[in-house]
Amino acid sequence: MLRRRKCIVSYIISPSYTSAKYPARPSPLASSGALRLGTRIARSTGLSGSPWPLSSPDIARLVSLTPDRFRGRDVVSRLQYYLPLFGSFHNFLRLLKRGGSHLLSSDLDKVVKPNVVFLRECGLGDCHIAKLCIPVPRMLATNPERVRAMVACAERLGVPRGTGMFRQALRAVAFLNEEKIAAKVYYLKSMFRWSGAEVSIAVRKYPILLEKSKGSLKHRSEFLFFEVGLEPVYIAHRSDILSYSMEGRLRPRYYVIKFLKQNGLLARDLSLYSAIKMTDKVFVEKLICPQKEDAPHLAEDYAAACKGEVPANFRFT
Repeated sequence: MLRRRKCIVSYIISPSYTSAKYPARPSPLASSGALRLGTRIARSTGLSGSPWPLSSPDIARLVSLTPDRFRGRDVVSRLQYYLPLFGSFHNFLRLLKRGGSHLLSSDLDKVVKPNVVFLRECGLGDCHIAKLCIPVPRMLATNPERVRAMVACAERLGVPRGTGMFRQALRAVAFLNEEKIAAKVYYLKSMFRWSGAEVSIAVRKYPILLEKSKGSLKHRSEFLFFEVGLEPVYIAHRSDILSYSMEGRLRPRYYVIKFLKQNGLLARDLSLYSAIKMTDKVFVEKLICPQKEDAPHLAEDYAAACKGEVPANFRFT
């Protein structure tokens, strides 16, 4: 009977089961069953009365995501540690969805807590640790010596502890060995025609560059060199330009600036980099809206370019 009840509960709280059986409308059985299960866990563990209380639906979601980890009373102390660290239940849930469920069974005292203490010593606050670990869930559960090696590697890239880019540098080199990092740096040098000093500048300013795929980098280098006409050193000092979407931002905004310059509608010399850094709202207000009379089609053309199209007015010869 007990085995049968466990089986029924597992079906009740399984998202795949409920979505398959009731795609348009949640099953009342699933909702009430998960709520009852969550309530029992909350009452038995004391989480409902903690400084970071979880509702019954919250706990039911945790159980559905990590049924094999949500056993034993030690899970309570883990949750009481992780929830303040990650700042919210929502953040912790994001971590679990990205494969971080192993944290519910990792050794808190010998692995997780020493890693957190060390990262704090490196100048990372809890909010930055959360931002680092959500995309890299294995970080906190990794051997502390390995985490220290990652920090040393980030520093060798020229990104010191306590700086704004340190978290990004640590994320970029996480679980990469020296050979892979060297190969990525070599590719960047050849693709963007950078010297050793220039590639160091580029990586320091935008460490996530090391995570970009070869195809993505090649696509952007061809555009920036051959269409825009930028120099390697210019890109190196503004390497975060490589973080923006080609179709959603780089190409459409380049088209707008070039159109305005060719038609004498740009009052000042505006660089592509400055235009790229603007928010969507500011870009439209400063460069699109003032041209309603002289270029009434510009807003429509820009919207089309953001969808990957090339309007006739943006086909330059």
